[in-house]
Amino acid sequence: MKPSPENKTIFRSMWGWKGKSASLNQTAIAASPSLPTKLVQFAQDNVETVLKTLNTSPEGLSELQSDLRLDKIGLNEIAHEKPPKWYVQLLKTFQNPLAILLIILAAIALLTGDIRAAVIIISMVIFSVILRFSQEFRSSEAAEKLREMVHTTATVRRKDPRKDISPSLAQDMGLTLNLDVPDRYEIPIKYLVPGDVVLLAAGDMIPADVRLIAAKDLFISQGALTGESLPIEKQSNLTSDQLQIQNPLELANLCFLGTNVISGTGTAVVAETGSNTYLGSLAKTVVGRKTMTSFDKGINDVSLMLLRFMLVMAPAVFMINGLIKKNWGEAFFFALSVAVGLTPEMLPMIVTANLARGAIAMSEKKVIVKNIDSIQNFGAMDILCTDKTGTLTQDKIVLEMHLDVYGEECEEVLELAYLNSFYQTGLKNLLDVAVLEHYELHESLNVESKFCKIDEIPFDFVRRRMSVVVEEENHHHELICKGAVEEILQACTQFKANDLIQPLDDLFREKVTELNQELNEDGLRVIAVAYKELPLDQRSYSLDDEQNLILIGFIAFLDPPKESAFKAIAALNKSGVQVKVLTGDNQIVTRKTCKDVGLYVHHILLGSEIEALSDEALSDLAETTTIFAKLSPLQKSRIIQVLRSKGHIVGFIGDGINDAAALREADVGISVDTAVDIAKESADIILLEKSLMVLEEGLLEGRKTFGNIVKYIKMGTSSNFGNMFSVLGASALLPFLPMQPVQILFNNLLYDFSQTGIPFDNVDKEYLTKPRKWQVGDIQKFMLYIGPMSSIFDYATFALMWFVFGANTVEHQALFQTGWFVESLMTQTLIVYIIRTPKIPFLQSRPSLPMLLVTLTIMAVALCLPFSPIAPILGFVPLPPQYFLWLGLILSSYCILTQLMKTWFVKKYGYN
Repeated sequence: MKPSPENKTIFRSMWGWKGKSASLNQTAIAASPSLPTKLVQFAQDNVETVLKTLNTSPEGLSELQSDLRLDKIGLNEIAHEKPPKWYVQLLKTFQNPLAILLIILAAIALLTGDIRAAVIIISMVIFSVILRFSQEFRSSEAAEKLREMVHTTATVRRKDPRKDISPSLAQDMGLTLNLDVPDRYEIPIKYLVPGDVVLLAAGDMIPADVRLIAAKDLFISQGALTGESLPIEKQSNLTSDQLQIQNPLELANLCFLGTNVISGTGTAVVAETGSNTYLGSLAKTVVGRKTMTSFDKGINDVSLMLLRFMLVMAPAVFMINGLIKKNWGEAFFFALSVAVGLTPEMLPMIVTANLARGAIAMSEKKVIVKNIDSIQNFGAMDILCTDKTGTLTQDKIVLEMHLDVYGEECEEVLELAYLNSFYQTGLKNLLDVAVLEHYELHESLNVESKFCKIDEIPFDFVRRRMSVVVEEENHHHELICKGAVEEILQACTQFKANDLIQPLDDLFREKVTELNQELNEDGLRVIAVAYKELPLDQRSYSLDDEQNLILIGFIAFLDPPKESAFKAIAALNKSGVQVKVLTGDNQIVTRKTCKDVGLYVHHILLGSEIEALSDEALSDLAETTTIFAKLSPLQKSRIIQVLRSKGHIVGFIGDGINDAAALREADVGISVDTAVDIAKESADIILLEKSLMVLEEGLLEGRKTFGNIVKYIKMGTSSNFGNMFSVLGASALLPFLPMQPVQILFNNLLYDFSQTGIPFDNVDKEYLTKPRKWQVGDIQKFMLYIGPMSSIFDYATFALMWFVFGANTVEHQALFQTGWFVESLMTQTLIVYIIRTPKIPFLQSRPSLPMLLVTLTIMAVALCLPFSPIAPILGFVPLPPQYFLWLGLILSSYCILTQLMKTWFVKKYGYN
């Protein structure tokens, strides 16, 4: 029903609306300065006050009221990040320090007329960027498909305003009254507004932050918000002991957007929508730029290191050549080529190719990589923080024990509990479902033939127990009662053990309470079971019959640990990764679960304790503490932040709303495809299977990827540094350029192509045994020690070409440049086999076939290039046959000396 504009004016006056400004209490529709305080007030007020504050009624809002409020407040949607347009994502891919540096160098080359140099440099950048963009775009598309959900609807009451209009007024307005219009509608939850009255049933998602005005056997799963594994009982009114509670999540008459109904029914009025909800306030904290990760810092540090060397070497080469050769134009282009030579042109592409290959390998292991940079963080991770429910546990309630009053296993307790759950009407809660999974009892008890139901006393929140009455083979009636231990004890006067019924005195009550406490400390949720026999002639039962019961025992429930959890944690520890548990659940249940999966529990740090700690004190405690319980979402994020401040690479796996901030803060955020949307948006990696074993496999893949990236950086920086060190000396000693600018660029281009096999290379098993972090200092040391090795043999080649082959004049500079080009490219390519492993190449560590084929191809190109048709274009001339004999001697000597230097370096500094 859409009223005409004319009628809207009348309706506004009837419903208290004046234009866009409603008479709705502004505290109900404006962003509250304190969301928890406002929700607590709603909870503490009675239903009539709440409805008055929201200017609504038990029948709900009219469509007009809803429309006007929607215009003012906006849609019931929380903030979330939308994937960028393809062209925006493409432009962001260029925001790479090395890519920017190379673009600047290409621009300089282009402006100064060196088109060939500009084309070569830009080709490398474009190739790298397109490869990276294609991988990340495909990953974001896959993640977006996972994020898409079936549109959720809510059942709302809609009041027809015409029901309040007199027939005479309706006639004047030209309206036809139809009092049979439905009062319930299914609408998308995004159209809900404060004041809407919604109906809740099992399986529904709570569509907004709501205040219950009626409830029957209503159980809500708040695990996504709080981490609790068991459903929470909800009711429309608070008990006296809840009136002092200030945490909205602990109040029984409030339900929150993003949680869901497990069983029962309820009616609620919408208190907050969209960004004003509890979930919406969390979403605001995780939308925006993600914190800089270990990988980002590592790439930036490497880039700055190369930039520093370039800023020293390029001007030095420029000045030396300019002063000695007096040709400043030629000196500039040569210095520009040196600058490019010090920059591994293919680093962005090699890094991206490694990460892309890692992403493909991880996808085969049921892992979707949203942010490919996170693969290296995955491998470098030395602390994994995880939630408890569903990761360490099965996220399923099972009946763990059925005990008599002495704590011994008792089959009769299980049988009575089964009959109670079986004959209970209405929707079964998770505990009843766990009891009824013992199907074998149905047959052994002959339930259908031996028993029939007589009556039922339903559960309520005051008694916290429920009873069924069954007749057993026309012999007697039996009232079977189960519920909270304290309430069952109040109704019992006797207990049964070993077929004997005895009085239940105060001393034995204390023993029963102690047994219940021991079971609770083991992480079990305990339900007491009692009964009494009644005569056949009683046909109806009431609350008065729940007295003088006989306590028979207890049933205890648990969210059991996954079978794979113990093995996975052991494997992660062996791989050098500490596992820490960050949960919103209570410490008793968490302690039990962690012990079962092999996690050392020395001290549990609670959220209330964390609030009183400074960041410095918390960082010290966080390193030594394994278990953190009763945490708020921001406390989880803070723990990760202080661990990272201590130099740790921190991963976090979570799937709930309360995990989003922590996922955002971690170096690598890990979620699952069944997670809530906000968790998937905050994650870098999405698991298609929520298992720590999948993580352990991904961890090794990340280390392989990182190992191959570091291989390239070490190879590229050391060989380029060696070449430039040679260039610096040659510039001062030779009357001509040791290599033409285009030859330097082409040399780098061929060498970089020889490294394209690195993403497919093997990684030594020993390298994968512990986390690997960016150690720019180690890379710099490696470059300074290994780089000059090639310079020794470069100078040997200079001497060979100058003294043996007579290439010592400007007229014969082409022969000199060709000879050094071939030797330089051959030594750079051969060094790959030595640098790729700390072991003896080929004998102790073999390269992959793709790596072998690519490097052999480039070496063949180097040998054939002086004799090829394009040789004159590049300034090359054919080399004499004797050159290749000398080349073989130089290369073999180079490999032996470099291997010896590498062995010494590894012993002194290690191999990262």
